Formats: sequence, C-alpha cells, structure tokens
Amino acid sequence: MMPARIPFAILALALALPAGPLPSPALLVVSREGSLAIVDPAARQVVGRVRTGEGPREVAVSSDGRLAFVSNYGSPEALGRAISVIDLAAETEIRRIDLSPLSRPLGLAFAAGKLYFAAEADKIIGAIDPAAGRVDWLLGTGQNATRTIWASPDASRIVVANRDSNSIGIFDRTGVADWNQTVIAVGKGPEGFDVSPDGAQLWVANSRDGTVSAVDLVSKRLIRTFGVQTSRSSRLKFTPDGRLALISDAEAGDLLIFERATRKELKRIPLGHEPSAILITPDGARAYISVTDDNDVASIDLRTFDLAARIAAGNAPDGLAWVPALSGGPRR
Repeated sequence: MMPARIPFAILALALALPAGPLPSPALLVVSREGSLAIVDPAARQVVGRVRTGEGPREVAVSSDGRLAFVSNYGSPEALGRAISVIDLAAETEIRRIDLSPLSRPLGLAFAAGKLYFAAEADKIIGAIDPAAGRVDWLLGTGQNATRTIWASPDASRIVVANRDSNSIGIFDRTGVADWNQTVIAVGKGPEGFDVSPDGAQLWVANSRDGTVSAVDLVSKRLIRTFGVQTSRSSRLKFTPDGRLALISDAEAGDLLIFERATRKELKRIPLGHEPSAILITPDGARAYISVTDDNDVASIDLRTFDLAARIAAGNAPDGLAWVPALSGGPRR
C-alpha cells in the first residue's frame, strides 16, 4: 500500500516558508509531483522546498553550487517542455526556460559553464547558457529515446544513452561547432550509465535484458555485455575511486553493488518500491537512492553496505544532486 500523500495545504505552507541558510553540504531531491527539496544530510531533514514545472525528473547543479536546474519531463497527459532554474540560497525558481518545440527533457549535465540536456521525444541534445537563459546549441542524435547524458568537464565529449535504439552515442568535439558521433550497440534498453573516474570505461545498465554493457572510451568499442540479473534497472553509478558500481533495480526494488574489476556482485540490498536515482557522496562513504513509490530516500553506508537511514523528502522522489560544502559554512 502506498504511504499517505502529504496534504496540499501542508505542502503549500512548506513552499511558502522563508528561506534559511543553505546547508553545506546539501542534498537536493526532486519530487515528481512538482518540487525540489533542499535537504540537510546530517540532520536528514528537509530545510527548504521550491516549486518547479510539471513532472520534474532530474536535477543538476552549477559548478559554483549556486544554481540548480530541474528537467520538467511532464505527465502522461502533457509533454514537459521546460527546465527550471533555481537560486538555491534564495530558494526560488528564478527562470523557467521554454524548450518549445522540444519536449520531454530528462537527463542533465553541467559542464564548462553550460547545462547540457537530452530531449527524449525529439532525438536531440542541447545546451543552455544560464547567464542568457536560453538554448544556444542543438544537435541531433539520430537515435530513439535519448534519455540520459554525461559531459566531460571541458564539454569536449558528450555521451548519451538511447534506450529504444539499444545504443550509446559518443560525441567528440572536432572544432568550434563540429562534432563526430560514434554509435555503439549495447544491450536492450540502455538507460542509467556512468563514466569511470579515470575516463577509461563506461558502464550502462540495460533495463530490458538484465545486463550491463562495458564500453572502452579510448577505442570507442564494446568490451563485453554481462548479466546482472536485474528485472528493470534504472540507474548506474561508480564510486569516486572507481572500485564499485551501484545499480538500482526499479522493478525488483533492490540496490546492487558490484566490484568493477571482477564484475562480481558484492551485495543486493532490498530498498522497497521503485528505487531509481543514485547519488554517491564525493568521499565515497555514502550513497543516496530515491525510492520513488515509497516516498523516501534511502541512505546506504558504503563501508558496511548497510541501509543506514531513510529520509522523507517528498512525494515520489526521483533525481538527486549534491551541493558540496563551501568554506565559511552555510550560505544565505
């Protein structure tokens, strides 16, 4: 049975509360019902909430930690066509960037001063200039359901997963406005993926056949596809040292932990109903997983592989992001 929803009046009151100091560090949690929660990870409490557009899914943070960007994916009744720009210190949506005629923005990545996004319904990736508040670059992928995206720190390489084409696309910049794309066939339904910290490999969790595909990013070739026995994998993340890979299984309700070097499963942790987004803290000590249909975020101790806590961060939590600690303590 689904937990009771938060009454609208209570949620509206929370959204109206004056902004306090931003925790340092802070955990950001998207609620599919239309908001972004700012969480103090030490206290495990929501300290702020900002209204977004309809059906938000993913969140990314600017390099200076001052802005958050939320992709408004929409609902079954209406396509989402906007990205919310949120001032974290003020706890305010300062701009909603209209992507029309593009729709279904999902994956986000912030790199080299710009926000890169994937528009699933249009087979397109693009970039937003936050200062100008507009899209200033678009590129077609030629693949179906381009949902998730990664960008190198200097934005010279962009990688996408194309769920319905069963492929990974690697875009390399060859000039000011020129790009080469390498398309690599992987397993069925690739979606959640990550690039290893050394930049050598990409692992993608294939949601429709219970496998993971490993890609060599130097030669841009598939290394292997191996079984991980997932029912419907959602996201995959490496730990900062590259030793472990975490996979959320939305249908089975588990978090899987693998050793990268041996591809051996170390532990499978039951989390509940529809675990989805994964965030690993910069020190590699803890992982947060949004458990969407249980309305909480699970906190995992990566030293012991134990479920340490649950955070009530809002209804239908999904995308997660981390705002690092800054010198001088909390910001206002």
